[in-house]
Amino acid sequence: MTCSMSRKGNCRESEHCSDAPTESWFNSFKNERYHGLRYASHAEMKAASFEYIEVFYNRTRQHSTLGYRSPIQYLDHWRSEQNQKKLAA
Repeated sequence: MTCSMSRKGNCRESEHCSDAPTESWFNSFKNERYHGLRYASHAEMKAASFEYIEVFYNRTRQHSTLGYRSPIQYLDHWRSEQNQKKLAA
């Protein structure tokens, strides 16, 4: 068995190191939602995770890669641009 990764930034799985955004997201998720917290049950942890992802992260949290908009705002903007292109055609 061989490891899929070697040193930092030297990916062997793919040419583009596509796991970096995922690792960044999980880092934010753990730091913003779980660091220093203890949950009474698995169900409570799942509810907190859902609230973070669906309510805060997707609807409120601004992302620099999306022009400092939330994912929902970015999607709405993209959809309106697509509709304008269809109307212009």
